[in-house]
Amino acid sequence: MTTDTLQPTAPAGATARWRAAAAATGPADRAAAERAVRAAYRAAGLPEPAEVRWFDSPLAAVRAALALRAEGAVGVREAVRTRPWERARARVHARLGAHGWAELWSLTGGELWTQTQALAGRIRGAVLDELAPEAGPDDDTEVRDRARAARAAVRLALLDAVLGQHDAPWLAAFDAADESEGLAPLADAARQTGWWWPYERVALIAERPVELHRDEAGRLDRADGPALAWADGTALHAWRGMPVPADFLGGLGGLTPERIRAEENAELRRVMLEHYGYDRYLAESGAEPLHRDGTGVLWRIVLPDDEPVVMVEVVNSTAEPDGTFRTYWLRVPPSTRTARAGVAWTFGVAEEEYRPERET
Repeated sequence: MTTDTLQPTAPAGATARWRAAAAATGPADRAAAERAVRAAYRAAGLPEPAEVRWFDSPLAAVRAALALRAEGAVGVREAVRTRPWERARARVHARLGAHGWAELWSLTGGELWTQTQALAGRIRGAVLDELAPEAGPDDDTEVRDRARAARAAVRLALLDAVLGQHDAPWLAAFDAADESEGLAPLADAARQTGWWWPYERVALIAERPVELHRDEAGRLDRADGPALAWADGTALHAWRGMPVPADFLGGLGGLTPERIRAEENAELRRVMLEHYGYDRYLAESGAEPLHRDGTGVLWRIVLPDDEPVVMVEVVNSTAEPDGTFRTYWLRVPPSTRTARAGVAWTFGVAEEEYRPERET
């Protein structure tokens, strides 16, 4: 990337700004957001929408989008968002070259892509399941056909959306490249709003969430309530990135080894194990170690209809300030047969190559 086209500090600053925008919660400045949306129509060469409608969540906005589509409304996302984006990318790519564009993306959009798109995917999935549940295995052909048609309609309504704050990866890249021609209205809207739906005469805008809770890896995560919530009560519950039912987390406080083993859903069972604690489960379930050597103890938890959980128990050789020695539990592949092999795997080496001068 050449310094005459991009300041060295630009990628970091743009990434930080758009990371904050992607995670922003709370009410929009509606007047500013509407100005930006109307400006996006004008920048696309379209008449401004005659009406702008606000909704408290993407779910509510998609309901309205379905009604508009049923009335024959025509979406203009292609003109408002896709074409300006394509032109901007072509200009930046021509200026920086393939290598420069790849480097720019890795420092900006690439930093934000995984978390942002995972979040957008969760929102789409939740809206789809709420508005058009899949047919059950025992439903007849007519019911299955209706369910498929309903899901197809919701997917099309979701495709009409501009992702607002969740377009942060692309906006960060263009921001760092100082490329704003045709994009300024989209960026202004993204700083204020969640998703919005541009149609020929009507624009639908969904407010941002009121709550967002994530773990250190950026995954949706909360044990005592919704991880993502909107003002109208729409909410997503998750534990370390995995979707869970709304009432599931409330029962984690009364877990027992028997309750964990009885859970039929393997993914929920793993959540239970993580919350309960592998060490506690091993102690209370009467598990026997598979192998023991100088590096630690290898344990296996056998679970019905799931692969076993295999862990190495290791003790830190450096004492804590109070003189105690901390125990760690390392999750290793189910095929692990010795404690040393498990510890070696965590360092990315074979068992025979693992010869630390001092184990910590």
